[in-house]
Amino acid sequence: MSKLLQEIILNFQEADPDPGVPRRIRVMPVPGKATVCIGVRRSGKSTFLFQRMRRLREAGVPRENFLYLNFFDDRLRSLRADGLNLVIETYFTLYPAKKNAEKIYCFFDELQVVPGWEAFVDRLLRTERCEIYLAGSSAQLLSRELATEMRGRSLAWEIFPFSFREFLDLRGIDSAGALSTRRRLAVQHAFAAYWEAGGFPEVADFEPELRLRAHQEYFGAILFRDLIERHDVAHPTAVLDLAHLLVSNPATSHSVSRLTEFLKSQGHRAHRALVADYLRWLEDAYALFSVRLFDASRARANANPKKIYCIDHALAASVGARILSNAGHLLENLVFGALRRRTPEVHYYRTRRGREVDFIAQRPDRSRQLVQVCETLAEPRARAREIAALAEAMAELRLREGVIVTRAEEEELPVDAGLIRVVPAWRFLLEADGEAEPR
Repeated sequence: MSKLLQEIILNFQEADPDPGVPRRIRVMPVPGKATVCIGVRRSGKSTFLFQRMRRLREAGVPRENFLYLNFFDDRLRSLRADGLNLVIETYFTLYPAKKNAEKIYCFFDELQVVPGWEAFVDRLLRTERCEIYLAGSSAQLLSRELATEMRGRSLAWEIFPFSFREFLDLRGIDSAGALSTRRRLAVQHAFAAYWEAGGFPEVADFEPELRLRAHQEYFGAILFRDLIERHDVAHPTAVLDLAHLLVSNPATSHSVSRLTEFLKSQGHRAHRALVADYLRWLEDAYALFSVRLFDASRARANANPKKIYCIDHALAASVGARILSNAGHLLENLVFGALRRRTPEVHYYRTRRGREVDFIAQRPDRSRQLVQVCETLAEPRARAREIAALAEAMAELRLREGVIVTRAEEEELPVDAGLIRVVPAWRFLLEADGEAEPR
């Protein structure tokens, strides 16, 4: 096994893997902690590792200081019995002079498939001069469990599917700064493609039918591998029915009680605690997200219905029952995705008079942003309703600005509390992504 490991390590060091489009993701390694890339399957976590290697190479780190292994490689199956210690022993057999003399950069993909990986990583961090990066498709690498398994010796960083700016990077479209007419038209044209394709890197240039099949395969893999197999679900059809109901109705409210009644109506033996587990597992796998009411009391927030969103609006359109698809709800899902990439602090807001604003989100500087989503303000009653709700929320929260995101409209509306900006979705996505440089 040692000879095979040597060959795999050396082959990768001699290779030059395609790092793909640089991601606009800020990941900051911390000494003494493993850097863990978490997120939904097929979001580009492994590719991000290659990009980190490329940046290190550009900074002068020699190739020989990289130890990369993908433990999903069938040639490494015997490591489950032989133990992971053979990995580091083999590396230092190749480069004995580097031990305790130079920093080694360890990149481990799908390490969680090997029993005892947590103790192995913990020991490396304590005994070797190294920087460790982990990525994998299993929910076992999610932050909720890392806190227990790694005993504070890791930091998790979220990897989402492409943002709109990253999609523009893929298309070679410069989105920085003020836009000329030509560049604005190119951005708008690209937004139409992003609306159809979504953010999963692999499917960005797929034909519609192939993309549909790929999205459905992604969702099936999440359900079967990260939920049904991992949690040994006794009634898998209940999980499937629940997941498809939720992904078919993005941006709608739900409660555990109502979802339990739905499953019972489909002939499943379900109780509230089990349904709550299903929801938590779907969120653990980064497939779906629940958004709570904004309230100082967590108990009151939890007592109110939550709104559900999918990891990717195009995935929701591909997987959900198309007869139930609603373009306005998909637009709201798209806006949620942009906000969630920036912060986990995303809620919906209800005014004292019972009017609802789709999102209140916390910016990186800890200020708050109110965002309403409406496909079009052309219909007078819809226009009046959306403006009234947002203006009322602005007054209650003492915020001078609110945003209404539409498909294409753009204007500014002075109100008593301040200013409401009506912006098209493509512009809002650029603003939400900020000017972060590709990394």
